[in-house]
Parts: sequence; structure tokens; C-alpha cells
Amino acid sequence: MKTANTAAGSGKNSNTFQSSRSRRFKSGLVGWLFVAAAVILIAAFYFYPMIQALILSFQTGTGINMKFNGLGNYQRLFTDKMFLTAVANTFIYLLFQVPIMIILAMFFSVLLNDRNLKFKGFFRTAIFLPAITSLVAYSIVFKYLFAPDGLVNAMLMNIHIINAPIQWISDPFWAKVTIIIAITWRWTGYNMIFYLSGLQNIDQSIYEAARIDGASAIRQFFSITIPLLKPIILFTSITSTIGTLQLFDEVMNITKGGPGNATTTISQYIYNLSFEYSADFGYAATVSYSIVIMIIILSFIQFKVAGDRNA
Repeated sequence: MKTANTAAGSGKNSNTFQSSRSRRFKSGLVGWLFVAAAVILIAAFYFYPMIQALILSFQTGTGINMKFNGLGNYQRLFTDKMFLTAVANTFIYLLFQVPIMIILAMFFSVLLNDRNLKFKGFFRTAIFLPAITSLVAYSIVFKYLFAPDGLVNAMLMNIHIINAPIQWISDPFWAKVTIIIAITWRWTGYNMIFYLSGLQNIDQSIYEAARIDGASAIRQFFSITIPLLKPIILFTSITSTIGTLQLFDEVMNITKGGPGNATTTISQYIYNLSFEYSADFGYAATVSYSIVIMIIILSFIQFKVAGDRNA
């Protein structure tokens, strides 16, 4: 009798286990189906074009008459004066705009993290708002603001800082300054949000202990705030570097790369190679991958400078 009961109990346990296992399998299958849809879309619209562009970068020709060119396109980069000019312009933006933007973003985040500041929500929204405006729309607005008869020149002349209008768009130097101002205005608030979130996660007791020890606000900033924000500083530096190396919209809409290619960026040169000049998609893909190589090298350097042992 006991043997029969034991066998029946064993059968029930086995059925329960199989039923539970079946439910887990079905649940997992449904989850994988949802994930599969995203994976397929990402592979089709992201990884496949990347691989095709890499293959294309080793080819030359037009249309269906493409042929393998080995490293010829990559060798051409070092003798292409237009490419070297675009790289120089892009690195000028990178070296000036990124540090200015990061410093401003950190400055605003510290100010807006003050508990006693009124209307913090309004100021945070006002500074972040440029990051969600249309790239084309704000570029066109900047183009009119910095026109010879635009608002900026009018204000500077009214307060007697300048005697004649500055040629913001048509002068090579001032055209670069205009681009730097535009991208700084747009992306400072975006980076500020990261610093602000980091500041709000710092334990206030650390600052209280520093004040008790007699540390000034400046000493607290350099000895507490910056070291604790180091991971965020690294993150924003890398993302800003990537964004600047891919700079296109502002230059295309404000200066169109002029005057005389003085503001042309690498991304705009890729566009010109593909659509403005006689189409050279193989070389355009090569220039595209040069950006990838630059991003990898600069990111590695930034990790090393920041002292990241995992780099």
C-alpha cells in the first residue's frame, strides 16, 4: 500500500515538475520572441550597414562597377588635402568647444544644485531646452542672429564694443567661432543633466565634514566634487568627443562649410563625397571609418588620462 502511494506521489511530483518546466519554457520563449524582434531590427539597420560600409571602404568605382582596391582608399587619406583640412577644422572644434562646454556644464550644475536657490526647475529647464530643439531650426536661427545685420552685431554696436559689423559667417576665423558658440549653446544643458544627477548622489555629510574642517567652497569643489564626479566627467568627455567628430548639422546649415572650406568637417566631407561631388561611395566609406579609428584612439587616451585600469 505504501509502495503504491509512494509511486502515485512520485508520479504527481514528476507531472508537476514537467508542468512547471513547460510553463518556464513557454514564458522564456515569449521573452525571446520579443527580444528577437529588436535583435533582428538592430542587426538589419545597424550592424549590417556597418559591415557593408567596411567592405565598401576597400572598393573603388561607381554604381555596380565597384572593384577591390585594397588599402588604396586608406592611403589616399594621407594625401587628400581636403580631408586633412576637414580633420584640422574638426579638431579645432574639438579642442576648444569640448572643454568650454564641460566647464560650463559643471558650473551650471553646481549652481543649480544649491538647496537655497529659488526657481531651480525653471533654470534647469531653460538651460536644458536647447538640447531638444530641432538641429535645423536652431542652426537657421543662429545663421540669422550672426548675420552682418543680425541681432548679435546690433547689440555689440549699441553697447560700443565694436564699431563695424563682424563678418561672423563670411570670415574664416569668426565662422569657426560661430560654430563653436552654436554647439556649445546646444549641448551644455545636455551635459549639465549628467553632472546634476551626479551631484545629487553625493552624500551631503561629506561637504558638512569639510566645512567643519574649515574647507572653503573652492577647496570643496576641487577636493570633493571633481574627484567624485570623475566617472561622469570621463563619460561626458567621450560622448562629447564622439559628437564633435561627427559634427554636421550646424556647419551644413550655418556656413555650408565656407568660407573656402574654412569650417568644413569630416562628416560634411563625407556628405560631399557621396552627394555633392561625383559619387565616390568607396572613398566616402573610408573617410567614415577614419572617424571610427579617431574615436577609438581618443577614447583610449581619455581612459588612460583618467586613470581607468580597465582601458
